[in-house]
Amino acid sequence: MRVRGHSEGERLAAADLGAELGVRATLVQFSSAFCAPCRATRRVLAEVAALVPGVAHVEIDAEARLELVRALDIVSTPTVLVLDAAGRVVRRAAGQPRKADVIAALGEAV
Repeated sequence: MRVRGHSEGERLAAADLGAELGVRATLVQFSSAFCAPCRATRRVLAEVAALVPGVAHVEIDAEARLELVRALDIVSTPTVLVLDAAGRVVRRAAGQPRKADVIAALGEAV
């Protein structure tokens, strides 16, 4: 998992994501159809969202949302953004995350 600084501090709203933000934090996953690590990432993020109250998991099809991908400088899938309750990007990582890393990143958001 590689962490990049682009878009950190930027805010995303429910309208940007096409889904409601979590009460405490939101895990935003950019995926593509033929991405095997995206499927594993989906499982990890869904498990963490189910484990931590108030955390939502939103998966975005990168090919269908090219304007958002370009605006956020998403260059590979999976890319995960961790948003705080206000929708501010507090962490960003590319590649398949480990569950422990996702939980630790949530610590910065909640």
